[in-house]
Amino acid sequence: MHRVLIIGATSAIAEATARLFADDGDRLFLVARRKARLKAAADDLTVRGAEIAGCEVLDVNELDRHRAVLEQAEHALGGIDVALVAHGTLPDQQLCQASARLTVQEIQTNAVSTVALLTRLSELMERKGAGRIAVVTSVAADRGRQSNYVYGAAKAAVDTFLEGLRQRLYKAGVGVTTIRPGFVDTPMTAGFEKGLLWAQPETVAKRIHHSILNGKDVVYVPSFWRWIMLAIRLMPRRVFKAMKL
Repeated sequence: MHRVLIIGATSAIAEATARLFADDGDRLFLVARRKARLKAAADDLTVRGAEIAGCEVLDVNELDRHRAVLEQAEHALGGIDVALVAHGTLPDQQLCQASARLTVQEIQTNAVSTVALLTRLSELMERKGAGRIAVVTSVAADRGRQSNYVYGAAKAAVDTFLEGLRQRLYKAGVGVTTIRPGFVDTPMTAGFEKGLLWAQPETVAKRIHHSILNGKDVVYVPSFWRWIMLAIRLMPRRVFKAMKL
């Protein structure tokens, strides 16, 4: 049995992943922003076989509450074996371009709050000397593109932070998994036209669950995104800047 903390537990990807932990009979502590949805998720997971050690409502931008919530989760679980950080928003790039306030707000939610959580979470895990931290970022972090560079910049900041954190915590016996999903069909992307590159949350969750249990460092979900983003990263800048991506 694993003792699992999930932050952003009501996101479609996190819920699908939590069900796989529930199938294993794991013990879960759930953190999310909306109380009603959090309760519904906890009830569903209980039916599926999970032991719910506790739930806590948290807006991740309330940075001063992070430590208390993490300590509450650690106490309720009796220790944290796996921590999955899966919160985030998908900003409207056009609106961000017209508003510095909105841009900073999105960077705050998608990068600063995550870095703050990971800083405190790494203290707990390092003290224990075991466990795994997994964080959902995005393929958008691999290269800034005009269609979503505010979101991509936030995720790139988290990716770089995770790279350093992984190296630091390796010596303490704590693993760090960076999860880079591509297009996923969730309520957050409901307004997008779907195509062949789009994946379902359940497909993404299976790879996340497997990667956590098998101690992977960096995973693209689905895996073909590794090669798509490699091609985008290697594209010469003079060509890339003229493209509409």
